[in-house]
Amino acid sequence: QLQLVESGGGLVQPGGSLRLSCASDGFQLGLFHTAWFRQAPGKEREAVSCIGTTDHSTDYADSVKGRFTIARDNANNMVYLQMNSLKPEDTAVYYCNAKRGLTEYWGRGSQVTVSS
Repeated sequence: QLQLVESGGGLVQPGGSLRLSCASDGFQLGLFHTAWFRQAPGKEREAVSCIGTTDHSTDYADSVKGRFTIARDNANNMVYLQMNSLKPEDTAVYYCNAKRGLTEYWGRGSQVTVSS
């Protein structure tokens, strides 16, 4: 079965850190442009960060620049999102997305809650 699986979410206090992981099952994640999206209650899904394939170029939403870092490990079909200095407004379900041409996969999401 071809799928993406996120892990690493949870409850953290403001200022804390979490690392999300995205693993592919059944396909080579390294061949796909990979991104993290998030969706907070009552809001639309928004792009957080993305990483390219061969050059590993990265991009970030303004709201997370300097706090989040995306990276990939092609040998293990993994993409990570290191989240530091978390704020309550980062609370959302985080989704991994992989896209190559017309082929696209979404994970089921991982809940991140930032609260004291």
